[in-house]
Amino acid sequence: MTLFTPRFALESKRLIQLTWPLLIAQITQMLMGVVDTIMAGQYNAVDMAAVALGFSITIPLMCFLQGVALALPPIISRYQGKGASGQVAFAAQQAGYLLLVIGIAILSLYPVVPHILKWFPMEPELHSITLDYVRYVLLSMPAFALYQWLRNYCEGLGNTKPTMIITVIGLGFNIVANYLFIYGAGPIPAFGGAGCGIATAIVITVMFFSTLLYTARSRRLKVFGLYEKLHRPALKMMLRTFKLGFPVAMTLLFEVTLFAVVALLLAPFGATTVAAHQVALNFSSLMFMFPLSMGMAVSIRVGYRVGQRNYRQARTAVHSALVIGLLVAIGTASFTLLAKDFIIGLYTSDPAVSSLASALLIYAAMFQFSDAIQVISANTLRGYKDTTAMFIISFLAYWGVGLPTGVILGRTNWVTDVPMEAAGFWIGIIAGLSCAAVLLGARVYHVIKQQPQSALA
Repeated sequence: MTLFTPRFALESKRLIQLTWPLLIAQITQMLMGVVDTIMAGQYNAVDMAAVALGFSITIPLMCFLQGVALALPPIISRYQGKGASGQVAFAAQQAGYLLLVIGIAILSLYPVVPHILKWFPMEPELHSITLDYVRYVLLSMPAFALYQWLRNYCEGLGNTKPTMIITVIGLGFNIVANYLFIYGAGPIPAFGGAGCGIATAIVITVMFFSTLLYTARSRRLKVFGLYEKLHRPALKMMLRTFKLGFPVAMTLLFEVTLFAVVALLLAPFGATTVAAHQVALNFSSLMFMFPLSMGMAVSIRVGYRVGQRNYRQARTAVHSALVIGLLVAIGTASFTLLAKDFIIGLYTSDPAVSSLASALLIYAAMFQFSDAIQVISANTLRGYKDTTAMFIISFLAYWGVGLPTGVILGRTNWVTDVPMEAAGFWIGIIAGLSCAAVLLGARVYHVIKQQPQSALA
C-alpha cells in the first residue's frame, strides 16, 4: 500500500475538500428530523408520535430515491475524468428522467396510504395525524426526486459546497415553516404534527428550486451544458443507471430497516430499554456522518480517476480515504467514551435510561471502526460501478449475521443464562458491521487487483 507520498497527500487533500461540505450537509439534513420531532413534541405528545410514525413510513421511500440517485456521481465523474463533457449532460438527463418516473410512482401511492396505515394499529387521533403527515410528504416526492438528481449532479462533478449551502438554507426554512404550520400564524391554521409534513414538502420544493437555479446559473457547470440541449429519453441508459443505483438503494433500505426492526424487537423489554437504545443509536448516527461523507467523496474521486484511466491514483484515493476514515474513527470513538455522561445528558435526565445508555455507548464506540471501513469500502465499490456485490454483501452481513446474532443474544438464553436484551442486539450490530467491513474490504481489494497496475493504462 502506497502511503504518505505526494500522490497520497494530493488525494487526501482533495478528499477532505470534497468531504467537509458533504459532512455539513448530512448533519444539517439530520437536524431537520430532530427539529421536526422537538417542535411537534412541544405542541402535543400525540403529534410527536404521529410525526415519528409518519417519518418511519416515508423515510424508506426517500432512501430508495436517494439510493438510485447515488448512481449518478460515479457515472458523470468518470465522463468528467475522460474529458467527455458532452456525455455528462446526456447521462445526467437520463438519470433525471429515471428519478422523476420513480418520484411520480411514489406519489401514486397517495390513495393507498390509508390501507398502508392499517398495518399499524393505532388510536383514531394518532391515525388521522399520521395519515395527513404522510400524504403531505408524498406530494413532494417528484420535487425530492429532482432535488436528488441535481444534488448528485453537482456532487458527481466535485462541486459539493452548493449542497451544503442549500441544505443549511433548507434547515432555516424548515424551522420557520414548522412554526407556521404546526402552531398556526395569521391566516394559517394550526395543523399540529401534520404541519411538519407540510413544512417538509415546502422545504423539499425550496431546495429543489434553489439547486435548479444554481445549476442553471453556475459558471463552473456551464461547460457541461446540462440545459443547452434536451436529450430524448434513452431507455437503455436509464436502465443502466437503474441497474447501478438499485443495489445502492436496497443497501440503504437494509440498513434503515435493520435498525427499525431492532427497535421493535426491543419493545417488549420496556420503555427504558427502547429509550436507551434510541439515545445510543441517535448519537451513533451522528458520528456515522463522518465516514459516510468520506465514502461519498471517495466514490467521486475513484470515478474521476478511473475515467482518466489513472488506476494507480484511484487506488491511492481509496487508501487515503481508509486511513483518514480510521483516524477519524479513533477520534470519534475516544470522544464517545470520554464524554459519555455529557452526551447522555443532552438526551435525558432519567437515571435508569442514563445507566443503560452509558453501557450501550461503549458498544457504539467499538463499532465505529468497522462502520468506517464498511461504508468507505461500499462507496469505493460504487465508484468502481461494482454495486451488485455491495448489495449482496450488505444483505448477508446485516440480515444474515447482524440481526440473527442480535436476536439470539438479545431475546434468547441460548448463549447466556438470561437474554442480554439491548446489549445483545448491539453486539449483533457490531458482528454485522464487522462482517460487512471484512467482506466489502476484500471485495475492494479484489476489484483493485483487476484494474491495470500501471499509473496510466
